[in-house]
Amino acid sequence: MCANCGCQSDEATILDLQTGKATTIGAVRGREHDAHHSHSHRHDHGEGHDHVHDHGEAHDHDHGGPHGHVAHYAEPLNVVDVERRILAKNDELAAKNRAWFGGREILALNVVSSPGAGKTTLLERTVRDLAGAPPLYVIEGDQATARDGERIRKAGAAVVQVNTGTGCHLDADMVTRALSALKPPSGSVLLIENVGNLVCPALFDLGERAKVVVFSVTDGEDKPLKYPHMFRAASLVILNKIDLLPYLDFSLADAIANVRQVNPDAAILQVSSRTGEGIADWYDWLRVQLTAARQAAFA
Repeated sequence: MCANCGCQSDEATILDLQTGKATTIGAVRGREHDAHHSHSHRHDHGEGHDHVHDHGEAHDHDHGGPHGHVAHYAEPLNVVDVERRILAKNDELAAKNRAWFGGREILALNVVSSPGAGKTTLLERTVRDLAGAPPLYVIEGDQATARDGERIRKAGAAVVQVNTGTGCHLDADMVTRALSALKPPSGSVLLIENVGNLVCPALFDLGERAKVVVFSVTDGEDKPLKYPHMFRAASLVILNKIDLLPYLDFSLADAIANVRQVNPDAAILQVSSRTGEGIADWYDWLRVQLTAARQAAFA
């Protein structure tokens, strides 16, 4: 159950578009929500080491990436308890993801926007233009289909598609599972394209170094004021589709002022993913962030 909107996804699908292998997993929030309907018992392995195992759920101990056991709760839970435990478990897994990225000098970015703002087009162009320098890997999040993942794969990047079903955002466990299939190497850039949504992704840390909000000029100048939590969490705001400005009643100055009102510290770039205007500034920002991620690994 999502702590913001109440949506629930008992299953998510991880599809490796390089191999075609698909894996179905129970989402963290689904397991937490249903935990009090199941039963568990404790196995004593000696020397003070024991596990609680919930019958009816498979345990995967080798994901290749950072992972942790999901706690199970036998007592009845109210909504507030469920939300707190969902977020606490997600934050725990996100911290493991962050440590995993840090130890490998990987720059992980959580790319978010409302639907149709141009995230996938931006990533497609980025993959094509940079052509592996630096190496780019992508986790593509959508509720259904692998259409966007296939676009990224055809552009030239290794990509894993995560379909969340009825879920409205990615969570740290989904990213952990996707990493086990994607296996980004040390020194690479991992671009995580979240489900199109400006509400719930603000609450769920994935272990990323930074959130990048793609804000289209077709969205309206007031998006930062309507969705302040997401824009407040952003390190970078990309004003996309600026090639359409001559055809829209959109004030660029007002849009920038609204971002600044919510988040004075965010960097703001004006970009057209279609024409390439301003795109070099995005690439420069990526390179600076990758250098900082590599330096932080030795701090």
